[in-house]
Formats: sequence, structure tokens, C-alpha cells
Amino acid sequence: MMEISGLPEELWQLILSYLHLPDLGRCSLVCRAWYELILSLDKTRWRQLCLGCIEYRHPNWPNQPDVEPQSWRETFKQHYLASKTWTKNTQDLESSNCFYLFRRRKDRRLLCVGTGCEFDSLRAALATASPYDRIVLLPGVYEEYNEVVLKVPVEIVGQGKLGDVALLVSFDQHCPTTRLCNVVFMPARFTPVLYKTTSGYVQFDNCNFENGQLQIHAPGTCQVKFCTFSQSSIHFHSVALCILENCEFTGSENASVTVEGCPTSDWNWACKHLTRLAKSYSVSMQVSDPAFCSMTKQERWRNSPVGTVKAHEIVVEEERNNLLSASRAQAMFDSASKDAEFRENLRTAKEEEYPALDSNSSDSDLHSEDEESDQAVYKLSYQAHSLRHMLTNVMHSRLQSNRLHALQRDLKLKSLQQELQQDKEAQSLANSLQGCIIRQCLFRDGKGGIFIYSRGQAKLEGSIFRDLTYAVRCIQNSKVIMLKNDIHHCKASGIFLRLSAGGLIANNNIHSNCEAGVDIRKGANPLVLCNKIHSGLRSGIVVVGNGKGIIRSNQIYGNKEAGIYILYNGNPAVSGNYIFQGLAAGIAVNENGRGQITENVICENQWGGADIRHGGDPVLKNNMIACGYSDGVVVGECGKGLIEGNTIYGNKGCGVWMMSSSLPHVTNNQISHNSIYGVAVFCHKDDASDYPANQGGNENFHEEREGASWENDLDSEDEYLASRHPISVALVELNSINHNGASGLYIKSSEALNIIANVIHANRNNGVAVLQSTQLTCIANNSISCNSLGGVLVEAECQVELRGNGIYDNSSHGIVSKGDGIIVENDIIGNHRCGLQLLQAADMKV
Repeated sequence: MMEISGLPEELWQLILSYLHLPDLGRCSLVCRAWYELILSLDKTRWRQLCLGCIEYRHPNWPNQPDVEPQSWRETFKQHYLASKTWTKNTQDLESSNCFYLFRRRKDRRLLCVGTGCEFDSLRAALATASPYDRIVLLPGVYEEYNEVVLKVPVEIVGQGKLGDVALLVSFDQHCPTTRLCNVVFMPARFTPVLYKTTSGYVQFDNCNFENGQLQIHAPGTCQVKFCTFSQSSIHFHSVALCILENCEFTGSENASVTVEGCPTSDWNWACKHLTRLAKSYSVSMQVSDPAFCSMTKQERWRNSPVGTVKAHEIVVEEERNNLLSASRAQAMFDSASKDAEFRENLRTAKEEEYPALDSNSSDSDLHSEDEESDQAVYKLSYQAHSLRHMLTNVMHSRLQSNRLHALQRDLKLKSLQQELQQDKEAQSLANSLQGCIIRQCLFRDGKGGIFIYSRGQAKLEGSIFRDLTYAVRCIQNSKVIMLKNDIHHCKASGIFLRLSAGGLIANNNIHSNCEAGVDIRKGANPLVLCNKIHSGLRSGIVVVGNGKGIIRSNQIYGNKEAGIYILYNGNPAVSGNYIFQGLAAGIAVNENGRGQITENVICENQWGGADIRHGGDPVLKNNMIACGYSDGVVVGECGKGLIEGNTIYGNKGCGVWMMSSSLPHVTNNQISHNSIYGVAVFCHKDDASDYPANQGGNENFHEEREGASWENDLDSEDEYLASRHPISVALVELNSINHNGASGLYIKSSEALNIIANVIHANRNNGVAVLQSTQLTCIANNSISCNSLGGVLVEAECQVELRGNGIYDNSSHGIVSKGDGIIVENDIIGNHRCGLQLLQAADMKV
């Protein structure tokens, strides 16, 4: 052997590119220098060997054939080893691995079938074949008029290019193992079944299946690689473990892959081999995919409280779209700083010996010229008020200035790796290997992708589903694990789960589907984590008819209907998601839907950030609902729910808009800098004339009302009621309602309403305006200060109880009333006009 240094490396590479595989192996064993030289042929000779073999295709076929593998040599090695594993039967391995290898090679024969060969038919060759013989089919069409039974392990390989050898045969495998390669399967005249096994392992490499079916029954198993299914399908019955990888499914009339029955516990030698194979190729969870990493750490959350809402950037389709321009973000930051200053002044006033309310947070034109002397007059009155200490404690404990900073810390979109580290159930599902494993396949232009039922289990990784009626349908206590798939342009829902189905749907890109991206109903309870669900023609996720599920850390955006739609007793847990730029509501809860909706960022949606109506009764807690093009939270006709601890900020409509026929509990929210009212309550008969008609959740959802007549789960219903305190009157309490573009509270109601212990500050109209109140409106223990007009306005014929409020430093009258009721134990101090003005036929007891 010549020394490498004798010739340039480029010349050596040219010479070695003519060597065959055995010679390359021998050269690599000479020395380290020769080994490195052989490795340098990766993109030349090794690539040529890999692509030139009739048994394999491009390693990233069919989804990314233009993307080269990291190493062609390693890819060729894996292909080569995989082609030999079908012979590894555990019964032959019991004595000695070495003996098994030598005996197999010695006994194995090559049988040729075709014109001019020893055998003229496949059946004749099989009749004389010994175990593990190789049957080579010359180009041609081979037809059998009866079922062919495989009784001994054989390898059947077509010669020439794929398509040169066609089999019109129905196989029934009764042997432990078989391999078929480089052939086209077409159905025989008497049956659509192309291949069936009920016990053994079968391996298909680089085959085409046309207009037929494969049936794999437990304890049988299979591995299918680099195959094309044209109007064909595979049916798995209770299989322990099967693998489909790098396959293409087109034109299916039903589901391309059907998985039925609980995976059997009978694991044979083939299952153990497939387990090792699946683990070696499993999708890595250690490094996050840039396509699914939406925001940089520097840009996601700014230091400012409002930067939390709007200054982060989201990468959509590899473009960075600011949710707010820098100027808008800065303006919101300035306003939030004023809010923080206001709350800090409240804290200082409480701690001082003679506390007084500092109104620096309001506009400068609200101050009188002799402000200092005015404050000196009413300092003692502030302190003397019997409820003053309660108000300060409420404002300070419930509405402290670090709330937005806490949201900044907590409302961060987590990666899948972080979710798996925190959720052991999700981690267990992601690592599970049972049933059917489908990797890097393409499903297109057909009716269905994968159908899983009757306790079946399937795992889908890195596959593409497009232009189907549906991608995945999972029902009847079955389980699906979906990781890093691309699901788009389906004619119905992309993923459909019902009848107590479950599993893990994580890190997928689900978009542009005609129905919902994910449809959960009839008791289905999946984990939906870290997906991008966008650009759908209807909702992103729909939870219907007692459907449940954990929906966490997803990006849901650009859908034409609600980002998440919950109805007919749907009851999911929705947390930590970014729901933005939808063409309707961010989250809609309708038709007795429920749900725990916590710690989400809901912004820039065209309709309400959260829309609740027609018996919807969710828990909406600790969310950031900001910068919507309409209202922050809409509680429509007969809506209910607990709305607690949310930051409702910068929406172009109201902060909270609700019907007087609704029954929500609105508590401990920060409602500020919205363009119209902070909280508005409208009569049903008048809401169309008082406010734009296009409010609320989408009313065009035409799903079957299958959940409406069901009985609720009694246990979950009892637990739900125990965790909530039902209210008989709509309640707005302990909120900070400030810096809104019109009145802080605008009331035009035909039902009773309780407004308790809120801070209503620096709004650009009256603090509280009661224009209609046919039932009693109770306004008690609120701090109403620094508003641009009066503190409280009560129109004629309204029934109002004003009790224990602090009404300070408003730019007009403290209280103006034309209505009926009682005014008792209020502090009405420092307002720029009258403290209390009773007009016309007012019948107020003061």
C-alpha cells in the first residue's frame, strides 16, 4: 500500500472513488491516515453508494429530499445493517451469535425467477426455498391466482429499477420472518389484501403498494421503510410495536393507516429489535427546533410592566412581527409607570401619620392652584373615615404595584423541553414506544391520514399531513403521541379526538385547516403542548361536549374564529399560551362551556380577548388580555364565570363589557388604558344601540349539538361546584379600574349589580356612570378619585345605593344624582365642584 503523502489528497479521493464497498472497508483498516481518507469521501463515493443501491432511497425522502444527512457513510451503514436484521431470529441465536452468522451465510442460496432462469414462477421458487434463501425476481409481472403462503423465512428482491418487477399476488405469512424489497405490489383478482401476517415479522424496503391493503395482526410485527402507498392502506390489529418510516401515502379512500386494539404484551425478538431502532432514531427533545422557538429571551419580555404585553416579538413564518410599535409600547410604559406611582402613593399615605391621597398620577390639569391648602383641610377627614384603613389595605394587598412584574416573570412561553422536565406524565408519553410508530412520512391528497380506535396506540414523529379530509382521528380510549409533525390544508379538523381518547400533541405546526386545528370532544383528554396552531379557516382548538384536555404553552394565532373555542360542557385546562392576532375572539366560552383559563397572553385579537356567553362559566384567572381591537373581556347574554387577577390593558373597546343578563364575578383585575369604558354593563334590549354589534365570541359555529343532551360527569361537577362560590348578583369587586378612555364604570342595566371595593381612578369621564338601573345597583367601599369628570353620575329613575365610598379629587362634582336610593357614610372630599348635587326629581336619602 502506498503512503498517502505520496500523492495529493484530491488525487487519492479521485482514485478511491472507483472502489467498491468491500475494498473501501479494507482500506479504512490500514491505519489512521487511511481511515481519515476514507471518511473524506463522504459526499462523493459514500453518497454515490448510498443513492445507487436499489434497496434504499434518499434518507430524507419524501419530505426533505433536498436536505442532505450529516454523514452519507453513517446513513449507508444504518441502511445496510437494517437490511440484515430480518434474519435475526431469537431461536437461532440461543447457541452462539458467531455460529448463527457463519451458518446462515453458508446455507443461504440465491434463487432466480424469470425468463431463462431456473424458476419461471414465484410459487415454484418458494416451493423449493430453504430458510433465509434470497429470491431474485427478474423484471416482469408475476401473477398468482391463489393465495401464496410463506412457510419458510425468505428474502424476495426485485431486480432493476423500482417498477420493473410487479407482483399481482396475495401473501399470507406463516413463517417467523420475511423481507421484501424493490417490488411493486398490486392486488390479485380475488382479493384486495396484498399481504397479511398473523404471527411473524415482515420487513418492506423500497416497495410500491397500489390499490390494496396490508394487514398486520398481533403477535405479528413489521418494519416498512422507503415505500409508497398509492390508494393503499395498512391495518394494524393489536400490534405490540411496528415502525413505518420514510413512506408516502397518497390518494387514500379511507384512512391510510388504521391502528386497532390495545397493544399486546407479547414482545418477541422483532419487537426488541424495533425498540432499539426506535430509540436510536427518536426525535431529540434536548435541542429546541428554531421553527418552533418563537421569541428571543431579550425581546420576549421587557423590563417595563407593559413591555411585558407588547414589546416581545413573535416569529411567524420566519418573520418577526412586533405586536406593537415602539412608540405605542413606550406610551403604554409611561401610563403603567403612572399606575405604579399612584399605588406607591397610596402605600405612603397609609404609612404616614396623616395620610392623604396624592393625585400626581392624574393629568396636571386636575390640580387646583391652591392644592396644598386644600389637602391640609381634608387630611384629617381622610384619616377619620371609618373605612379608610380598609380601602388602603384592599388596594395595597390586592392591587400592589408588582403584579405586572409578577406577570412578566410567570407568563413566558415554555419550550417543550421545559414542559417535559416539569410534567412527568408528558415525559412518559413522549418516551413511550408501543403500538405503531410512524416517522418522517408524507400523507397527502386523500381522505384520512391515521385512524386509531378501540384502545389502539400510535406515535407520529416528523411527518407531514396535507390536503387530506383529516390528518389524525383518535377515538374509543385510544392514545396518540404526535411530535414535530406538520398538519395543514385539511378539509375538516386536523386532529380529531373523541370518546375518551388521549395522548400527547406537542411541537407540531398545525395550520390552514378548514375546520379546527385540534378538535377535542366526548370525554377526550389529551395533553396539547408547545404547538403552533395558526391560520385556520375556523378555530384553532375546539373543546366540545365534555371534552377536556390540558392546553399549555402553545402559540395560537391568525385563526378566523376563536383561538380556543369551548362549548357544550367542554372543560379544558388552558394555561401559558400565547393567543394573538386572531380574526375573532381569543378564547370563546359558549353553550355551557367551562374551563380553567390561567396565565395566558391574549392580545391583538379582532373581537373580545375572552368571550363568555350562553351559559359559559369558566375560571379566567391571571391572564394578560391586552391591545385587542375590541373589548378585553366580553360577558354576553347569560354568561357567567370567575374573572380574577387578570391584567386587561390597552384594548380599543372596553376593558370588560357585559350584559345585564349575565352573572359574572369580576374580581381583583387590573383594568386600565382601554379606549372606552373600564367596565360596561348594558341592558340586553339596549346593547345594540349603545355599543357596536360585532362583539363577543363567534356565533357561526355549526357543530352538532351532541354534547348538549349529555349528562355531566357527576364527580367532576361536584368538584367544580365545591371550588366556586355561586353568586346570585353580578359582582365587580377589588378591581383597579384606571386611565380608561371613558367612564371607569358605565352601567345601563336591567338586573341587580354589586360594585364593591374597587379603585376607580383617573378615567377620562365619570368614575361611575349609572344611566339605567331598574334593579338596585349597590356601589360600596370603592375609592373613586381623580377622574376627568365627576366621581359618580346617577341618572333619573335609577335605583342606587352609595355606601362607604371614598370620592376624592374628581374634576367635577363628587356625586350627581337624578335617581332614587340612598347615599350613606361616604367620604366626598376635594372634588373640584360640588360634593353632592341632587337634581330634578331625585329621591335620595343622604
